[in-house]
Amino acid sequence: MAERTATPNQTIGPFFHYALAGRSYGFPELVTNDLTAGVNGADEHKIRIVGRLLDGGGAPIDDALIELWQANPAGRYAHPEDRQDKPLTVGFNGFGRCATAEDGSFSFTTVKPGRVPGLGNTLQAPHISVGVFARGVLKRIVTRLYFGDETAANAEDPVLESIDEARRPTLIAAREEGEMPVYRFDINVQGDRETVFFDV
Repeated sequence: MAERTATPNQTIGPFFHYALAGRSYGFPELVTNDLTAGVNGADEHKIRIVGRLLDGGGAPIDDALIELWQANPAGRYAHPEDRQDKPLTVGFNGFGRCATAEDGSFSFTTVKPGRVPGLGNTLQAPHISVGVFARGVLKRIVTRLYFGDETAANAEDPVLESIDEARRPTLIAAREEGEMPVYRFDINVQGDRETVFFDV
């Protein structure tokens, strides 16, 4: 009979990371951080999202996983329940995944999403849903990324309006110039600068 040994004591540990971030272990990714790979016509809307995942003391979290879920530039999701009369982008599924690096950094190449419907016939500002998986987190935490250069749309967004004005900046990605538009979005899981998270 084989000797029994204890399983690792991490709540989310190497098994999780091994399965969801294969590149770290020399395997191909099932889902990558380039949401535009193989998508025709994506170049005119292409953007980069860069940021760091930080703990309550400002230290980087280097073994986490960041997920994105978003609409296409027309404001339609690649999901059967989105029946809007808007075009789909062939090959764009709106879902990406990136493991954080040693300095807590992550990056995505994607397209800037369009506005999608909200409750009560409102329009939401362009945004991306962001999920975070990390050690000690039993259930993913979810936030949103809004764009700093969408001032008018952000002012009308019903979700942003529901958040204390002093905390709204934690959801706004600042635009930086580069070969393509770059948006910086740091995520603070705790502390004085904690990012706003949502119940799902």
